[in-house]
Amino acid sequence: MQMGQAFGKFSDSSSGNNEIRVIMMGLGASGKTTILEKLQSKNENSTVGIPTVGLNVENVKYKNVLFIVGEIGGQCSHYLRPHYFYNDALIYVVDSLNHERFEVAKAEFQDIIKHPSMLNRLILVLANKQDMKGAMTAMEVCEGLGLLEVKDRKWDVKGTCALTGDGLYEGLDWFISTLSQIKAVE
Repeated sequence: MQMGQAFGKFSDSSSGNNEIRVIMMGLGASGKTTILEKLQSKNENSTVGIPTVGLNVENVKYKNVLFIVGEIGGQCSHYLRPHYFYNDALIYVVDSLNHERFEVAKAEFQDIIKHPSMLNRLILVLANKQDMKGAMTAMEVCEGLGLLEVKDRKWDVKGTCALTGDGLYEGLDWFISTLSQIKAVE
């Protein structure tokens, strides 16, 4: 499947009918729920979200694009996760402060992107908790996850803070820009 075929409902941003299906994954307590709540509310005072159990699907409207975001709880059984991969893109959230669990995050990330249903999908890694002293930089997360070796699809890494929203909208902008470039080539 060509990358553009995965994004059949995405067209130029002037139509207002653009849709991107995104699966958001990461270890428990990485900030997925807080990120989703921040993207939905766009308010200044986001709070730490209640952990998701199972699957939580929410709509996020941004720049005439509807992002349908399926957040998979970090406590989900690993064997259930492949069933949720029918999406256009992946957001993988990393707790940049949790050095002890980084190897687990890396192993899970590698398993996810190697899954056959994830081929030709855009990948956005959010190196979350950048506001905390001792957090790994976005580049350290990128290198640690092995993203520099991923040559068969488009990806990006953004340093983020879920509580303030720093970096989150830049990630959505990257999706929109990348998809626009793909559609222009088709």
